[in-house]
Amino acid sequence: MKNEHPKLVVVSGLSGSGKSIALNALEDSGYNCIDNLPVSLFQTLAQEIRASATLSGQTAIGIDARAPCHELDKVPELIRELRAAGIDCEILFLEADTDILIQRFSETRRRHPLTDGRHDLESAIAQERHLLVPVSEGADLVIDTTRTTLHQLREIIRERVAQRPVGELSVMLQSFGFKHGMPRNANFVFDVRCLPNPHWHPGLRPLTGKDQAVAEFLEESDSVKRMRYDLNQFIQRWIPCFEAEGRSYLSIAIGCTGGQHRSVYLVEHLAQAFQEQERKVLCIHRELA
Repeated sequence: MKNEHPKLVVVSGLSGSGKSIALNALEDSGYNCIDNLPVSLFQTLAQEIRASATLSGQTAIGIDARAPCHELDKVPELIRELRAAGIDCEILFLEADTDILIQRFSETRRRHPLTDGRHDLESAIAQERHLLVPVSEGADLVIDTTRTTLHQLREIIRERVAQRPVGELSVMLQSFGFKHGMPRNANFVFDVRCLPNPHWHPGLRPLTGKDQAVAEFLEESDSVKRMRYDLNQFIQRWIPCFEAEGRSYLSIAIGCTGGQHRSVYLVEHLAQAFQEQERKVLCIHRELA
C-alpha cells in the first residue's frame, strides 16, 4: 500500500548549528532519518518513498557542505521536482553566528569538515556559508541557533516541523531583548520598548512577564492595552493572507529592552488569544531559557 501523503524534510545548515539535534528530534518523532545523503540519490529516495509500503512516509535527510558544489546548486530545483511529483517536501536550514560556532567547536574539540592545511576554523565557516547559499536561499524555515538552547531547538523542530499537519501554517511567537540582538529570521518584529517598564520597580524586577504581579502592573496602562489589542488585530488579520499564499511557517518576534517583562507578557497574551481560536502556536521566550 502506497503512502497517501509522503513527506520529506531536507535538513541542512552550518556545521555546529544543530543539524544533528534536528535530525535526532525528527527521528524521535517517527521520521526515517538519513544523514549526509548524496544529492545524486535524491530522486531515487523520492521514488522509494512514494512506492514503498515499509516507509512511514515521513523521511528526513541531512545535507551539508561536504557535498560537491555542483550538487548543492541543484537542491532547490530537485525540491521543486519532488513537490511536482506529489511529495510534501521542505528545506530546514540552521545557522548561527561565527563567534558562537567557533566557541562550540572549541568546547567539543570537534574538527570542522572543511578545515585543512589552507583553511583555519573561521575561514572554513566562511567558506561553508558561501557553499550553502543555494540551499539557505531556498529554505522554507531558517532557524538561528545563536541564542537557542538545545531544549528550545528540539521543541521548535518537534512542534513546527515534525507535528505540523500538511498544508497548515505553523506560527511561532517569540519574545526577545533588543540588548541581546534582534532575531534574524522573524517575518515580523515589533518593538514594545515604548511601554511602561516593570524593571524600574524593585519588587517586579526579578519577576517575568509570566508572573501575575507583572501582568497586573502592565494592565494598569492604557498604552499596554492598546498595544495588546493592535498586535492581536494585526496578526489575526494578516495570517489568512499568508495561509492563502501557501506559506508553511510564520515567525513573529516581540522585543523589549531585556526580553523579560513586556515582550514576555504580550507573547503570552497573544498565544492565549490564538488558543481560544483553536489555532496552534509555539511560544519561545529567548531570554528566559
